[in-house]
Amino acid sequence: MSVIAWFREVGRGDVERAGGKGANLGELVAQGIPVPPGFVVTSDAYGRFVSESGMRPAVEGLLGATQGDPSAVKHAAAEIQSLIGSASMPADFSAAIAAAYRELGGGPVAVRSSATAEDLAEASFAGQQSTYLNVTGEEAVLKAVQDCWASLFEERAIVYRQQNGFDHSLVRIAVVVQSMVQSNRSGVMFTINPVTGDADGIVIEAILGLGEAAVSGIVTPDMYIVAKGSLDIQQREISQQEQQLLRAGSPAEGEEPNCWVPIPADEGRSQKLADDDIRALAELGIRIEQHYGGPQDIEWAFLDGQFFILQARPVTAAGL
Repeated sequence: MSVIAWFREVGRGDVERAGGKGANLGELVAQGIPVPPGFVVTSDAYGRFVSESGMRPAVEGLLGATQGDPSAVKHAAAEIQSLIGSASMPADFSAAIAAAYRELGGGPVAVRSSATAEDLAEASFAGQQSTYLNVTGEEAVLKAVQDCWASLFEERAIVYRQQNGFDHSLVRIAVVVQSMVQSNRSGVMFTINPVTGDADGIVIEAILGLGEAAVSGIVTPDMYIVAKGSLDIQQREISQQEQQLLRAGSPAEGEEPNCWVPIPADEGRSQKLADDDIRALAELGIRIEQHYGGPQDIEWAFLDGQFFILQARPVTAAGL
């Protein structure tokens, strides 16, 4: 059993081992798409962690008690997450993860959940598990990995699996650990218009700062629509942005590593991406779509004139 798999060692055929997010990042790396370097803590590691901790019967009992009783889900979620968060990580796991983190450079990383049933064309688990940005230090990374494991049993994740017929015992979780891009621009891109279904319309959303602010809905992004054939920018909606999420300067232990910073009014009301950059990003989206053979939902970051792809998954919007 391998605790760690580097992006170069996985591809889209490795969803069971690397989760949807990890497998897709490995696939993108193999295609020469600019992806920040990183590794995956495999789902095998999660499976062994649950088995060796002896918590499996308790987890199964708590989940079984939720069947037909929606009010029991909240209690079960809290209890299971507490079990996972308080259990000791096997020593060989922590050693392997810490060594890989050091090999990655030992600086700030993004730690992202990568469930084995997420990022599938037939279902979207996006946003149901945890992401931690600007995690620094071996102990903090190990804690973030364990917190990602626990997030497999967030209340809404349990409910979603029950409503969509996913067996809890068959859904495992990997964790992506990826060098942090301190982006000054970030956002998402859909290689099909998710509202109208127009296959020729690439929709790009852009904000200032780290992308979690847009994903969480705290900041309203700019929106640009680009024609796939001509790369003409057909529509722009510029939003006023009053604050951006950035890495905190020198957070003390236990403090949040990210902070909200006010944006000058003139900068906040300006177009977040230049036209040439919008077209360059659209071209990158077309490359990814062509490789996968279907519309993609892509998270991106922009720093010092370069785009980085943080994840890609099939578009699962209703009706598409």
